[in-house]
Amino acid sequence: MGLYDLMGINVSNHRIGLNKVWELLHVDRGSSSNICTVGHRVAHGGEALTKPALVTDSVKQAIGEAVPLAPLHNPTNLEGIKAAEELIKCPQVAVFDTSFHSTLPPYAYMYALPLTLYKELGVRRYGFHGTSYQFVLDESASLLRKSKDSLNIIICHLGAGASMAAIREGKCIDTTMGVTPLEGLVMAT
Repeated sequence: MGLYDLMGINVSNHRIGLNKVWELLHVDRGSSSNICTVGHRVAHGGEALTKPALVTDSVKQAIGEAVPLAPLHNPTNLEGIKAAEELIKCPQVAVFDTSFHSTLPPYAYMYALPLTLYKELGVRRYGFHGTSYQFVLDESASLLRKSKDSLNIIICHLGAGASMAAIREGKCIDTTMGVTPLEGLVMAT
C-alpha cells in the first residue's frame, strides 16, 4: 500500500507521485524548461524561517530542525523538496504556514510555563494555516479597497483543519493554534 492511490496508480513515495504529476502535465512530451520554479508549502519554519525562502542547504537544515515541532509534516515536506530537486533543475521556494504568525507579540506567543521550555525546546504559540490567512487578508484588502495595513479583522480558517487569527493593522496579533494544533478550535482529527 502506497502513500496514496492516484488514478489507479499506487504512489508509494514522493518521487513516484511527482513523476506521475509530470506525466499528467505532459512534461514527458517535451522540454521541462518552461517550469521555472517549484514552490513548496512547508508546515513549520520554526523561529528561523519567517518568510518565503529560496531552498538552500541551510533552509533544508532549518526545516529539519523544526521537525520536533511538526513531526507529521516537516519530514514529508523535506521528502517532497528532495524529490523535486532530483526531477527538475530549477529554483525551489519554500513558503511556511507559520510565517504569517511571526508578528505575534510575546504576550500572545509565550505560555505561562518556565522560560527554559521556550529557550531550550521552542515551546511557544506558533500558529498555522498561515498561507490561507495571507490569502484571505490579501483578498479582503482588495475587495474592501483598503490597504492591508489598515485592516483590523478576525479571520476564520474552517474545514477539516480549523483556527482563527486576529489581525491588527494587517499583522497577526493572536491565533487559536499553539505549539501544536491541539489547542484552539476542534478539528476533524
